[in-house]
Amino acid sequence: MKRHLFGTDGVRGRAGLEPVTPETFFRLGRAAALFFARGRPRPRLLIARDTRESGRALDNALAAGFAAGGGEALKAGVLPTPAIAVLTRRYRAQAGAVLSASHNPYEDNGLKFFSPAGEKLTDAEEAELEGLLDSPTAQRAHPVLGAVRDLPEAVGAYRAFCRGTLPKGFSLKGMRLVVDCGHGASGVSTPAVLRDLGATVHVLHDAPDGRNINRGGGSTHPGPMLKAVRRLRAHAGLAHDGDADRVLMADESGRLVDGDRMMGLCALHLAAHGSLPKRLLVATVMSNLGFEQALERRGITVLRAPVGDRYVLAMMKERGAALGGEQSGHVIFRRLLPTGDGLVTALQVLSVMRRERKALGALAGFFEEVPQVLVNVPVARRADLAAIEPVAAAIAAAELELEGQGRVLVRWSGTEPKARVMVEGRDAPRVDRLAHAIAREIHRALA
Repeated sequence: MKRHLFGTDGVRGRAGLEPVTPETFFRLGRAAALFFARGRPRPRLLIARDTRESGRALDNALAAGFAAGGGEALKAGVLPTPAIAVLTRRYRAQAGAVLSASHNPYEDNGLKFFSPAGEKLTDAEEAELEGLLDSPTAQRAHPVLGAVRDLPEAVGAYRAFCRGTLPKGFSLKGMRLVVDCGHGASGVSTPAVLRDLGATVHVLHDAPDGRNINRGGGSTHPGPMLKAVRRLRAHAGLAHDGDADRVLMADESGRLVDGDRMMGLCALHLAAHGSLPKRLLVATVMSNLGFEQALERRGITVLRAPVGDRYVLAMMKERGAALGGEQSGHVIFRRLLPTGDGLVTALQVLSVMRRERKALGALAGFFEEVPQVLVNVPVARRADLAAIEPVAAAIAAAELELEGQGRVLVRWSGTEPKARVMVEGRDAPRVDRLAHAIAREIHRALA
């Protein structure tokens, strides 16, 4: 069975246009009640959203659809996406759902479902759920109307979980931190948790108005966070995306610390204490070659999964890895929770700083990056890139010129109408030239 509504990270698109409409989300809610019931008379769904102005209407529609299907919808309000992965288990829900388009602009929105174990649904499960949308069973009125309840205590439960990922008595007293919320969901959790742990926290971009999510700040625009760290002489900075499942950090000099560096420094610390199973780490095809080489010199094997945290988690489970993630700052500490969590990631990094009594810059500087250029190409339509002769020729020419001393990766974005072109190699000007040459041919063919 093929998926049509669900992409790399759930349903996503422009709010108000299909499939991101109240009508479709109502139908998805009703189908979800049937899908997650699994023989239960009244399945429970925990729902959260980010700060987009479209979120409330879509939230209401999804909850109403789930209740129409005989289920009980618990509305947690604005919460980071990973909170649902945590709280589905706490509230004994048969499923969780988050309404968010992550790092996309406010005009977009989306929907992703979580299993009772707090994991995102597999491709096969999404296809099965989608197949129920127009089934006769889902079309019939349920004999017993379900219920919709608010769950205001959810944010407190999530904050407590995050604090609980650290050893008892752990303190950030004496640390100055900058937090950029990107006007997103992290505003309800990250500043409060860091202050509870004793840190002095300077907060940026925490005044959401429904339309400013990810605008001018957060992990998509880390510049303000980097400048604030330098200006305030902070020990570190954190910048979240709209739904706070990822984080980028800044060291004490205001230099960016991305997912590769956060994963790597945590892997080195865990390995030194015998807590990195099989000395394995799962990254993606986007992680820098220098990162992989530096860890392998220290006896840590780096496995590469396709882009997408679901695929990272699947490989982690298959190979028995406890740590994995993406260069973008989506990091999974599998012993703590089954998805990426920007706040938990930052807390683990801060914990390593405390335990090793080192500045973030010293810990994160364990490798020298191989020059890597990523070009995003907006497109009007998708096509088989290998079948477009000028594009295929540009890719082949780049691979030939690199002579096995670099990488070329061209893929479709799973969340936006864009092609992503990544070229990596030892010569920065050459890498830049080759990446933009491929991007130009894609633009000419598909823009």
